Amino acid sequence: MKTEELIAALAAGGDVVDPGSAARRHAGAMAVAVLAALLMTLGLLGLQPALPSEALIPMFWVREAFCAALAAAGLLGAARLSRPGAPLGLAPAAIAAPLLILWALALGQLMVAAPQERLNLVLGQTARVCPFLIAMISIPLFVAIFRIMRSLAPTRLRLAGAAGGFAAGAMAALLYTLHCPELAAPFLGIWYLLGILMPTALGAVLGPRLLRW
Repeated sequence: MKTEELIAALAAGGDVVDPGSAARRHAGAMAVAVLAALLMTLGLLGLQPALPSEALIPMFWVREAFCAALAAAGLLGAARLSRPGAPLGLAPAAIAAPLLILWALALGQLMVAAPQERLNLVLGQTARVCPFLIAMISIPLFVAIFRIMRSLAPTRLRLAGAAGGFAAGAMAALLYTLHCPELAAPFLGIWYLLGILMPTALGAVLGPRLLRW
């Protein structure tokens, strides 16, 4: 077969690659992971009975905005670190901003609270279990994010793993708010953050192994 004939045969029989197919697969994988984490939250922990009344309290929406902002920033960082040579851009600032705002709010709450109330603002009712429950909920999200990141060929594997773990932890924290009764800023700034940092640390440790391609 001549070269021209081979080229013609390949052109005639080749399938056209859909440039959006990978994005749809990734979106589908994330949707399944979010659903699994949601079912884990509701099935194992249950919905907070006071959720409708808590939704009328401003701190409820501060908590939701805090977790959502960290989740968005984490996903942004993970997406950028999944591409070889892509700069982090505003991802670090997007992570730092909600943390600084919440810590400032927490400091304000502690300063105006009576001395005997401050420890309760920090520990709440669930400090012993909150970080571990967030880390547990993050498991399906962690798996999905790492599978997606590996398919995109990251090069800074440890940093990329930390970003993926952070994104999974922040998304898990947002889902955990469906169960959590805590609304105090000092509690959120310590124990929610610790729950997010647990999968972050795990991602940093496992990144060089799980993200190698």
